Amino acid sequence: MKILKLLLALAVAVFMLSGFWSGKSDKEKQAENNEARKERQRTNTETLKKLYKYAPEAKKMIANAYGYATFTNVGVNLIILSAEGGKGMAHNNRTGKNIYMNMGSGGVGFGLGVKDFRAIFIFENKKVFDSFVNSGWEANAQADAAAKAGEDGGALNAAITVAPGIRLYKLTQNGLAIQATIQGTKYWKDGDLN
Repeated sequence: MKILKLLLALAVAVFMLSGFWSGKSDKEKQAENNEARKERQRTNTETLKKLYKYAPEAKKMIANAYGYATFTNVGVNLIILSAEGGKGMAHNNRTGKNIYMNMGSGGVGFGLGVKDFRAIFIFENKKVFDSFVNSGWEANAQADAAAKAGEDGGALNAAITVAPGIRLYKLTQNGLAIQATIQGTKYWKDGDLN
């Protein structure tokens, strides 16, 4: 009986420390999630303003598209390893619904530096939009060079077609990176915010 009690106590301790129980009430979690949604909406608005400043034609493209997505990414390259992480949201222009998403990647290649950038995807139709938000999306290759130091420099890669029906703009924010990497970048729905 002592062994059973010990095993049960151990199981409860593991459960509590494993992240299943955060110690926060449902109301606290809901408040945090609401604030996270608002922050992503603010970042989305800021990203679109910057995009329209550098590429005014994008405003019409986004208005006429089925939907779009904006992401803020931070990438780190250390000699032969690279990693990126980011957050964003997709917006369905037909329904007005926002879908909150995350992204992450890792890869191997030559590079050194940190790069903070914004990615804006434009979806031409329902099929590619739904596939992106429901199944996620993976990009497998990247080769670029971008540099910016404060307000002294900047780079904007013009919209490129990254898959049939999907165009991408990329804005650098700050930092310095020179890279030629092969990466797997995955985009997926945020389970807590949707």
